[in-house]
Amino acid sequence: MRSPAFLRNPTVFVIFGAVAAFCTYACMYAFRRGITAVTFEGMAFAGVSYKIWLVTAQVFGYALSKGIGIKVVSEMSPGRRAVNILGFVAIALLALLGFALVPAPWNIVFLFLNGLPLGLIYGTMLGFLEGRQQTDTLVAGLTASFIFASGFVKTVALTIKADWGVSEFWLPFVTGFLFVVPMLISIYAMTLLPPPTDEDRAMRTERKPMDADERKAFVGNFRLGLILLIASYVLLSAFRDFRDNFGPEILKDSGVENPSIFAKTETIVAVGILIVMAFLQRVTNNFRAFALLNGLMLAGGAMVGLSTYAYTANVLSAGNWFLLTGLGLYMAYVPCNGLYFERLIASFRYVSTVGFIVTLADWYGYLGSVGVLLYKNFGHGNISYREFFIDGAYILSVLYTVLVIASFVYFKMRYQKKDELVAVADY
Repeated sequence: MRSPAFLRNPTVFVIFGAVAAFCTYACMYAFRRGITAVTFEGMAFAGVSYKIWLVTAQVFGYALSKGIGIKVVSEMSPGRRAVNILGFVAIALLALLGFALVPAPWNIVFLFLNGLPLGLIYGTMLGFLEGRQQTDTLVAGLTASFIFASGFVKTVALTIKADWGVSEFWLPFVTGFLFVVPMLISIYAMTLLPPPTDEDRAMRTERKPMDADERKAFVGNFRLGLILLIASYVLLSAFRDFRDNFGPEILKDSGVENPSIFAKTETIVAVGILIVMAFLQRVTNNFRAFALLNGLMLAGGAMVGLSTYAYTANVLSAGNWFLLTGLGLYMAYVPCNGLYFERLIASFRYVSTVGFIVTLADWYGYLGSVGVLLYKNFGHGNISYREFFIDGAYILSVLYTVLVIASFVYFKMRYQKKDELVAVADY
């Protein structure tokens, strides 16, 4: 499809692309996060909370989706992106309908089926945005969406439940159904974006689908750095996902029961992260931007630990603590959802696709999330969500910092060696 003339204006292109990416992925959250807004209080299956079964099933489906996506997303041609996203969303919505129609506990399997296609969407979305001079701002719009949308969807779902009298079983489907038309419009807008220009390819390196041999070669080339980085990302993903899935329970244990707090806190976080990420577009040196991203990630990890300490010392209120842990988590989490790998690829001039590396990291990240869910909910059910979250914050803050520093040292040494080899060749 030929792009409209108005997108030739660089400013219009950036605004249009960032808004389209934001809206598309924010709408996707309506098909996934409606279930986290309700508690199914008093319901249990095999002695375990019914909601725990549901969240675990959905996250497991989402994690498996990332494993499938390592191949599917990496090899996807540009012309298939939009139609594939539509198919993924349609399957997810039908699964929510099955969840509403089939009685508990047999409907648990439909949450697994709901998560299974949705994990493929993010990597597919990155294909529209990567490899451009404006990628930092475009990906900032995309990542800001999942920060904002998580709290927004919870608030929308709880409002529907309170004002429309929708049952907890129908609530996820109704929430998703309300976003069908906005989703269609947003995906159409994404298809209007023009491909990267020759200048983009010169500055950010060419991007193309990767087959199995190319994926294996990429991992082999940066193995140690990727292991360290992905290990840090596993910790981060598990902790962020736990906060996202059990935010109502954490705040309830802390004495906060205001549904609007989710939209309020996550909107503040989203705006802050959007500004910081968009600012990186001004940094044209790719490795310098990569270093700044590592610094931002370290600051985020530190904020999680320090804000938790301040809360336990009664210096921070529960609401502000929840806000600051969210800000710290997303300061660390957002770069690894596109920009970290975007600048890594550009620094080393490696022809590849960000979608592959992000999906690979997500595969392990969500396996870690499943592990945390199983550990907390099936092995330590007597610990409150608040206490578990506090303990996790301290562990994350320390281990994450060590792993990120180690991975950056590795990539810095590799980059310096690359420059030395170039200098010798020029000589």
